[in-house]
Amino acid sequence: MRYHTGKSAFAGFILTLSLLAWSASTPAFADTVVPAGNRNIEQPKIPGASVRRTRAGRTTFDDKYDKIRELLATDKSLISKIKSTARTYGIDPIHMIGAIVGEHTYNVDAYDRLQSYYVKAAAYAGNSFRFGYKDESIADFVGRPEFSSCNGISDSYRLWSCRENIWEKTFRGNRVGEISYPDNRFSAVFFQPFYAGQTFGLGQINPLTALMQSDMVARNSGYSKLDANDAGEVYRAIMDPDKSLAYMAATIRRSIDDYSSIANVDISNNPGITATLYNTGGSAQRAAALKARGGLPEENYYGWLVNDKLADLKSLL
Repeated sequence: MRYHTGKSAFAGFILTLSLLAWSASTPAFADTVVPAGNRNIEQPKIPGASVRRTRAGRTTFDDKYDKIRELLATDKSLISKIKSTARTYGIDPIHMIGAIVGEHTYNVDAYDRLQSYYVKAAAYAGNSFRFGYKDESIADFVGRPEFSSCNGISDSYRLWSCRENIWEKTFRGNRVGEISYPDNRFSAVFFQPFYAGQTFGLGQINPLTALMQSDMVARNSGYSKLDANDAGEVYRAIMDPDKSLAYMAATIRRSIDDYSSIANVDISNNPGITATLYNTGGSAQRAAALKARGGLPEENYYGWLVNDKLADLKSLL
């Protein structure tokens, strides 16, 4: 073996250190950045359910957009809380603004005052209810042997994702034992004791999403971890505007992280994409599908509005 001596050895040593420093600071695969703006020239079709709900309320999408925008524009305290929460979760607050506007434009009507969300939360806090399907509680259901592979998982996001995947593969639309289960989402069957399609609060969060993000919210915001056996506490958390903001931010943070870690795609600069994922859910599954087919993610009708109105929405901040 031949060894370097003198100046050449020293130069080689410096070159080696430089290469090591460069490799340590450079990721093996840099994420592909999704550029700003919409990929679709025209807004994708709005679902019929959203159209019917809006007509039933004797209003229009434009009117609902104007109403939620006005609520945000006139509530400086809320905007301040959104900014503070966004900083805690390391996201741009425009992602939270987009999610709130999208939900209240297409899914629900905004209350005239933020205080109304607290009043409704207090009303639900007085109710006695549980998560389950027919006579089977959620605790009994996930205690079945089919879910044994999830038992060693401590992180709330991975735990409930594991359980949701088993629901999809084993129970959804199937007869297991003496029970026939609906062909519907896990969250719709077991986590909506009042009526189907429920989401609540300023962020319109469903209970399963809150349970998934419970650990991240506890870690970053200091709120108590949620327990699926205490449905009332879950609803109080997602109805309370302050706590709801934390679960909203955690959900958005999770979608950004999922797309980065799974698909090597950076969606943090496109609020229309994060709004789309906030609307659809399933960021990990969608990131995996994107990785398999390649290309860039596209916004749906909900995210399209956010990108289309981006300048207007940024003015709120």
